[in-house]
Amino acid sequence: MTESGSKNYKITGVIAVSIAAAMWGLDGVVLTPRLYNLDVRWVVFVLHIIPFVLMNIFFYKEYKHVLSLTKADWLTFFLISLFGGAIGTIAIVKALFLVNFHNLSVIVLLQKLQPVFAISLASILLKEKLQKYFILWASLAIVASYFLTFGLSLPDFHQDRNTIYAVLLSLLAAFSFGSSTVFSKKILTKYTFPTATFFRYGITTAIMLFVVLVSGTFDQFSKTTSENWLFFLIISFTTGSGAIYLYYYGLVRIRAIMATIAELFFPVSAIFFDYLVNGKMLSAVQWIAAVIMIFAIIKLTGKAAKQ
Repeated sequence: MTESGSKNYKITGVIAVSIAAAMWGLDGVVLTPRLYNLDVRWVVFVLHIIPFVLMNIFFYKEYKHVLSLTKADWLTFFLISLFGGAIGTIAIVKALFLVNFHNLSVIVLLQKLQPVFAISLASILLKEKLQKYFILWASLAIVASYFLTFGLSLPDFHQDRNTIYAVLLSLLAAFSFGSSTVFSKKILTKYTFPTATFFRYGITTAIMLFVVLVSGTFDQFSKTTSENWLFFLIISFTTGSGAIYLYYYGLVRIRAIMATIAELFFPVSAIFFDYLVNGKMLSAVQWIAAVIMIFAIIKLTGKAAKQ
């Protein structure tokens, strides 16, 4: 590949990740919260089965990999689906429902802590000692996340109960998505992004079908309104599978630090849409905390990429 071709290759990757990140910001603040009247397990199941059915029309040839996948491949795809598809999505959707259109951008912003968990997990799996820079920048990011959530006030465990639960769930989502990123990077060295997307959605659909059956939440079908179905379709074709596809497409073209910078469109778009649609704006302290947290994450990811 020529120098010009390589540059265009990377630019395409940055643009793809940036668009995917902005779409996730839109989803977290504007789209998914509109499904608050439904059980979260049903929501996550439908958000995966609709795109997977569509993928079967266009990517049915991906089934050819079923017989050639090794046990390690199946395990990796399962972990990607379990953490990034099931647990992570359930946690963040429940968090968005709990705040009832308040602090939506805060809950979304907390997901930027993903690299802290991703690097920690990668260190455990690769048995590498965490460097001093990680302790420094990760600690700064975590402290900043506290001020992002509560400002200069102490949390009221009675009045702010739902917010505290939402924050904990958002952190669980950050851990889950960060874990999924580690496994996704591994699988993308062997399979293409269409294959990764196809199996991620297929296995997540199977996991969530099991959850829905065991929990007896199929009765949510009759409670799903026409407006709910409209948002399901919009999310499925855009901020759901569409964004995941774009993200994987871009991820294989750029380095980790470039992806992290491109992903800044996620919190920026979340703040923008929260103000535009819900009239919510971060306080001065929250703005400062958000900038410090994101800066710490960039430094953290940048140094990790150079190791």
